[in-house]
Amino acid sequence: MNMLVDGEWRTDAYETTNEDGEFDRQETAFREWISNDPDAEFPAESGRYHVYISRACPWAHRVALTRRLNGLTDDISLSLVDAERYENGWRFSETNPDPLYDEEYLRELYTRADPAFTGRVTVPVLWDKETETIVNNESREIMRMLNTEFDGDNGVDLWPEGYRDEVDEILDAIYEPINNGVYRTGFADSQDAHERAAEELFEALDHWESVLADQRFLAGDVFTEADIAMFATLVRFDHVYHTHFKCNRRAIHEYDNLWNYTKEIYQLPGVAETVNIDHITRHYYKTHGDVNPKRLVPIGPDIDFTEPHDRDRLSADLPPALRGEAPVADD
Repeated sequence: MNMLVDGEWRTDAYETTNEDGEFDRQETAFREWISNDPDAEFPAESGRYHVYISRACPWAHRVALTRRLNGLTDDISLSLVDAERYENGWRFSETNPDPLYDEEYLRELYTRADPAFTGRVTVPVLWDKETETIVNNESREIMRMLNTEFDGDNGVDLWPEGYRDEVDEILDAIYEPINNGVYRTGFADSQDAHERAAEELFEALDHWESVLADQRFLAGDVFTEADIAMFATLVRFDHVYHTHFKCNRRAIHEYDNLWNYTKEIYQLPGVAETVNIDHITRHYYKTHGDVNPKRLVPIGPDIDFTEPHDRDRLSADLPPALRGEAPVADD
């Protein structure tokens, strides 16, 4: 796998699997925190921060959704890398330029922040324009910062009082078997590792299918960070994970509750604009040559996220902005 080693780009720097053939995700490296304390090293100031994302990446998608639903599009700027990623890593282009420094590759932002950086170059990246450095590149932490440290002023709270412990427990519960589980299934280097990850993935999906039979969202009647994290995986599942990562026991559109849940979230104000199926499919099928050597992009499936859903049969406590009764900011 490609990464930076002491600030130098290497194309053979580390193995993605362990000795048992199991996918081994590298930890993120930048873990500073934006605070609503004006005296903090990174204070929550409107206009100071920028987010680099890929529309293809589920981890970056979490952050883009949190920014949009919290009404922070005027406070935190955002730009894209190209959908496809090859030997030189995430790339900017004329279509998706770097608006801050006109760099060619995202890795140049990493070495701008730390000239001797060693690690993977990943999205999302939360950049401080004032100190010219990366604040954080861990999606779960960026989500939380955008939700708790900035005043979005639209009534949306994705980590509400009374649900916080449960939301954190759910985020933990879905991460390994589902969010990371599709990667553990698809990038496994042994049959045993693949089957173990796939069994855990579908056991977890079956569990949440059962939970969602009786409640609107993962934590009950409120929409939270946990739903954003789940949605970012589910919306990609049938187009890429089912085929490309061989997670093919069942497609999400074959689940009654998970499919209707996915459609409802897609149809919430501001969500559909953050989903780019073309970027998603091109990225996975063209980028992972080890998984898909011919880099052919399938033409299906033919599913429609805008079809009616049945989730209105369950109670929900949604703020006006998520009911379509108040504007959700555009990019």
